[in-house]
Order: sequence, then structure tokens, then C-alpha cells
Amino acid sequence: MESVVITGMGVVSPLGSDCLTLWNNLVGGASGIKNIPELKELTVTMGGPAQGFEPTRYLGAKDLRHMDRYCQMALCAGLDAVEDAQLSPGSYPDDRIGVMIGTGAGGLASLEEQHRAFLEKGHRRVSPLTVPMFIVNMASGTLAVRVGAKGPGMDVSSACATGGHALALACRLIQCGDADCMIAGGVEACLTPFAVSAFAAMKALSTRNDQPETASRPFDRDRDGFVMAEGGAVMVLEAHSRAKERGARILAKIAGIGMSQDAYHMVAPDPDATAVVNAMRAAIRQAGISTRDIGYINAHGTSTPLNDKTETLAIKKVFGRDAYDVPVSSTKSMTGHLIGGAAGLETAICVMAMQRGILPPTINLANPDPECDLNYVPGRALGKTVHYCMNNAFAFGGQNICLVLEKGEG
Repeated sequence: MESVVITGMGVVSPLGSDCLTLWNNLVGGASGIKNIPELKELTVTMGGPAQGFEPTRYLGAKDLRHMDRYCQMALCAGLDAVEDAQLSPGSYPDDRIGVMIGTGAGGLASLEEQHRAFLEKGHRRVSPLTVPMFIVNMASGTLAVRVGAKGPGMDVSSACATGGHALALACRLIQCGDADCMIAGGVEACLTPFAVSAFAAMKALSTRNDQPETASRPFDRDRDGFVMAEGGAVMVLEAHSRAKERGARILAKIAGIGMSQDAYHMVAPDPDATAVVNAMRAAIRQAGISTRDIGYINAHGTSTPLNDKTETLAIKKVFGRDAYDVPVSSTKSMTGHLIGGAAGLETAICVMAMQRGILPPTINLANPDPECDLNYVPGRALGKTVHYCMNNAFAFGGQNICLVLEKGEG
């Protein structure tokens, strides 16, 4: 089966909207969480807004008015990834390049705005652009138009696992011969008063409003929920042989993919972690390696009471005695939870960690939960050469995705 490699990346995040700025803030243990004026009347007043995001680099005033923020993020990250990969119009026939950008909520901000207009001003004030601004597949469609990609194109939506599923399915399309190159990833821009209120009503969010920088505290005894954020990552995936032919820089290889479903509960993880364990084992098996080859795990690590201890249990079941030796960190402690953009961004972080030989820390881990007793790289980044790493993502609905990545050649 053809190997699939990552040759370019573009990011939007609360710690920066280019890879270098994001990385420097990650290894410095910075927090991108802050109080947001638009949320000041809510029970949760904080989040992780994208920093350094300037869509005017690629979009004019008219495009900005006609495109939801999630779509703007996908387009900018996608075009950055194409540039990073040095993918030119002649690199592939246009029908051999596809686009698969995932999102959990799509153009929620636009939908909220137009629904308000409908209620307050009547049906005649609803914009004719409402549908293309909120439907979830528009990010893939818009990016395909900009790069002239006429191969497979679609959206993937699986809540917090979205970005990982998009990368996994794009990889499969290349391996089965439907494309030679896919531009894939996940983005989210639902940091709106309505969405925050909805998640807060579930008691899913931290209410540590007076100290937003310390609110996201995965694996800590005093964690009280996750912190919503926006952004994501888009990557250029190519068949290894074709990437080598065109002289592309190989950042990493997608070595193994594991997918599963809990079939347990709509929003709570299975406490036995059976399906999560299955996904992790499947990814390792497909990569053709052992657990001892995994040098780093970027955990789902949401900072919720249930997720963190369940993921810890899953790692112990999969890695056995080696569980205490493998470094694990949750970069959500710094970025917050990007929902549909989380797994894409965290895959990009794994790639950068392998390239640079540095593992990002888990910040705010002041009082470890006794049930969460692994090596979570607390406080400070760790220098370590890593050839394989694992990225976990688990979603509401019980869908799980695990990717094993192999260090690239350049």
C-alpha cells in the first residue's frame, strides 16, 4: 500500500497563525486563553481567539463579506499549506488533487446573524448568501476553487475528532488511487455567545473566568471543564512516490490510522476505554511498530473530569509497563479546545515536535489527579528526539481517531 506523506502545513490558532509563532509560544509554555468582551454577560467569559489571523493576505473586502470566518480560516491555512509544500499549478493534473476540510459547526456565526435578522426584521432581510456561508462543505469547495483542485472533495464532520478523520480519509483516498494529492485538515470558528452558552449549559466548560490563562488544566485534580477556542490546521498530503518525484520536502509520514466508536453515550466516554484502546492499537499495528517505538503522545487531554482519566486508562492498557516512560502532553492546556480544528492543529504540532526534537509541555498541571499519573511533560518543554508519535482525538458521539506519525526525511 502506498505511503502517504505530509509536505506542507498551514495553521490558525490562539498561539499564532503561522507555524513558527505557534511553535515558539508552545515551547515557551504560553497560554492563548483570555477573557472575550463579547462573552462578558455569560457564565463563561473566556476562550481562545485566533491570534495573528489576517485573512486580507488572501481575501479582498467583498470575499470577506461573503465568507464565514471558519471558511476564511480554512482558505488561509490551506493556501499557506500549498505554499509551504511548494505545490505549483503544474505539480499534478487538476483532477488528481482533492480537498477535504472538516469542521464541526460550519458557519455558525453567519447562521446566528441571519437568524437574528429573520426574527427581528423579517424574511426579506435574510441574505441570499446565507446558505453558502453556513453549510459545512463550503470550506472545501472554496479552497478547491482557489487552487483548481478537481479531484475528490467533501467535508468531514465528527465534532472533536473532525480534523483527524479528515486527514485519515484523505490518506485513504490517496492509497486507494482516487487522488495523488489531497489538501486536508480541520477548522472551527464557533467562539460565539450562542455556542459558548450551549456548551456551558452542558456543564462542559471551565468557569475559571477570573484566571483564564490557568483555566485549561488537563490531568490536574482541580480541572473543571474545557475552554473553547478557534482555528485549526490544513496540510498537503501526497503519495510518497509522487512527492519524491517532484522533489518535495517530506515533513512526516502518516504511518498508522485507527478509528473506532464507543457505542456507549452521546457525550460521556466509556469508562472502560475499550474503543479508544482499539483505535490506538489499530494505529500502532498499521504502522508496523511496537508501543516502545512511540516517543510522544499528543493527548486529547481536554481538561474535563471524565476524558482525562479515561484517556490515561487507555494509554495504560495499550502501553502496559511502558506507559510511564512515554511522554504525554496536552497542548490544549495552552491553545484551548478548537473542537473540529483540534485534531488537525495537534497533528501539525506532532510534526513540528518530531522535526525540532522538542516536546511541548502541559501547563497548569499544579496538582496532578491521582488517577492521572503518567509523564505529562508538566510545565516545561522537553528535549527529545522522536521518530514516531501518536495523536489522539475523541468526539461527542463516541467517535475516536488515532494517528501514528513517522518523522519525515527533510
